[in-house]
Amino acid sequence: MRRVHAVELEDQAWFPAVFRDAGTAYLRLAADLAGQPAYMAPKLAQVLRVTGVRRVIDLCSGGAGPIPALIEQLNQAGLETTAVLTDLYPNVQTLEAVARGSGGRVEAHPEPVDATSVPEVLTGCRILCNAFHHFRPPQARRILQSAVAAKQPIAVFEATERSVPFLVGILFAPIFFALACPFLRPFDWRWIVFTYLIPLIPLFILWDGFVSGLRVYSPQELDDLLDGIDGESFAWETGRVKMGSQPAHVTYLLGWPKDSAAA
Repeated sequence: MRRVHAVELEDQAWFPAVFRDAGTAYLRLAADLAGQPAYMAPKLAQVLRVTGVRRVIDLCSGGAGPIPALIEQLNQAGLETTAVLTDLYPNVQTLEAVARGSGGRVEAHPEPVDATSVPEVLTGCRILCNAFHHFRPPQARRILQSAVAAKQPIAVFEATERSVPFLVGILFAPIFFALACPFLRPFDWRWIVFTYLIPLIPLFILWDGFVSGLRVYSPQELDDLLDGIDGESFAWETGRVKMGSQPAHVTYLLGWPKDSAAA
């Protein structure tokens, strides 16, 4: 199935924050229920051990996604790791709430951060969880090239798939959102109105979920993105990890400076 970069509503600057925040809160809950962090943690740990880096810069954090659980798993594995949550449209209330509940392991960055141009002060392993598909190939290459130029490791993870089973499953997303809505945190009472009375949020979840499936990069397409990226100073790895018995995979791209000192 050919990759199609259709329009995702949450990418648009005009899109109401109340809808975007509902979507990112739902994605965080879905990631945790699916156990996504357990399949991302070993690969991220691989990069951290090779480089000795113990700080993660989460780009396109949304509602924090799998990062809190991912950091917890890394620490349980003996890698004392912290994270900084960033986004182009930061939901400061949610990100700060996540930070407060992290025991000091997660920090919220309140200012907008463009993943293609990360500020120099944000040093650490850059990570994008279920977000790389938001970028067209030229932008995606800039994200990778920016990490190379800054000599910072990078890890990209996508639990979305461009497959018929995934796209069919998305048809049930509005129902799952309606069931999950009362349990999303921090809760916004307006979600009740736009879910059960005027079902705009479930329709948004359906549209953006389907488009995400069409946009996601395959491992081969990730390899193609690396063409022209510095291959002399950086080591790269792409692949897929089966998510247990689920009919789904986590696709990943890892990159780190070859001259990194081992932990």
